[in-house]
Amino acid sequence: MAAHPPCDHIGAITAVQHAKNQVCEECIKTGDSWVHLRTCQTCGATLCCDNSPNRHATRHAQMSGHPVIASAEPGERWLYCYPDDAFADY
Repeated sequence: MAAHPPCDHIGAITAVQHAKNQVCEECIKTGDSWVHLRTCQTCGATLCCDNSPNRHATRHAQMSGHPVIASAEPGERWLYCYPDDAFADY
């Protein structure tokens, strides 16, 4: 993690949670497709990004109040905080 995180929510992440499976947990239930995946850093849910038709990661953050996601895409190592609109590499 960066020495000076961009916000307190990202600063509170001590260990990044990674996707258990490379699928959107909600899209699988409905048979929908997704573009990219994000993993909630509060509960570990892996959901689709805002470029995906259902935007499940954003919906999850809004409904649950869980503030930070990590990219679940291979080779990407970043966190995003919804309330603070802040990014950080890890």
